[in-house]
Amino acid sequence: MQKAAIIILNYNGEGTLQKFLPSVIRHSAFPVYVADNASSDNSIDLLKENFPQVRLISLKQNFGFAGGYNEALKSTQGKYRYYILLNSDVEVTEDWDVDLIKYLESRPNVAGVQPKILSYRQPDHFEHAGAGGGFIDALGYPYCRGRFFDTIEKDMGQYEDEITVDWVSGACMAIQSEIFHKSGGFDASFFAHMEEIDWCWRLRCEGYLFKYHGVVRVYHVGGATLARSNPKKTYLNFRNNLATLKKNLPRRDWKKVYPARIVLDALAAFVFLIRGSLDHAKMVFRAHQDLGRIKGYSDLSQNKTCKRNGEIKFLLWEYYVKRRKTFLKS
Repeated sequence: MQKAAIIILNYNGEGTLQKFLPSVIRHSAFPVYVADNASSDNSIDLLKENFPQVRLISLKQNFGFAGGYNEALKSTQGKYRYYILLNSDVEVTEDWDVDLIKYLESRPNVAGVQPKILSYRQPDHFEHAGAGGGFIDALGYPYCRGRFFDTIEKDMGQYEDEITVDWVSGACMAIQSEIFHKSGGFDASFFAHMEEIDWCWRLRCEGYLFKYHGVVRVYHVGGATLARSNPKKTYLNFRNNLATLKKNLPRRDWKKVYPARIVLDALAAFVFLIRGSLDHAKMVFRAHQDLGRIKGYSDLSQNKTCKRNGEIKFLLWEYYVKRRKTFLKS
């Protein structure tokens, strides 16, 4: 069995691949795969003509992020001890992959690790997806060191450390392949967004750890496949966040949390509405409607509690009432 492989998922990302693959190839020690989610653009021709060293996995349809990785990694199962899952719109740095894998090799109980994720467009600031390590509050709202909602911190070395986190970012994460396959991988019904939070939560309940390793850094564009202005993104974020809670909270806790989320999500929909984003407001309500229609979710609540690693209990209170905008208190 070989040590590690880098797997990039692509869907109609011809331009993104052309821009970012050269840095991945230049700075990486491990083989690079691109799993193509049945793109309709010229992605595959680009790879064959310009990046012959990249190993291509062609999927028969667009399975989304969650299902796409599940399908792609079936073809590499048993070949590598570790995977590095990397978004197609990430610029990497020297020795990034070697350092992440060395970290996992020395820590067998760590299922996954992420680097510091900075903004490609604004390199001295953190990026939305993962930033300086991911956490989740008591009501299920994810947050990061370096990013509360839409408030992004400047990187001043404040998170140049190593910590245990609740979840690692799908934008760039190194994971143990055997653990991934034994767990069943990501929940394919999520399609995209927050599948890594659900996956990490499930594994934390089995005693595995997830880490942030701030010495390694990458630069992420974000929104290359689905822009934040797209109402579908709003729908997936709200629906998958609720699904993560329903799947992983003990049933008694879910019954306490969900009524609060109905009120708070209705308020979020109202904010979308007064800002003129009617389509986004509709997506919030659709997320709640569709939650009960996802097969099997009503039976997936677990009778066990997994300790959160984040210190913030109610993020909305801290952010909007106490006006706290950064992870570190000033």
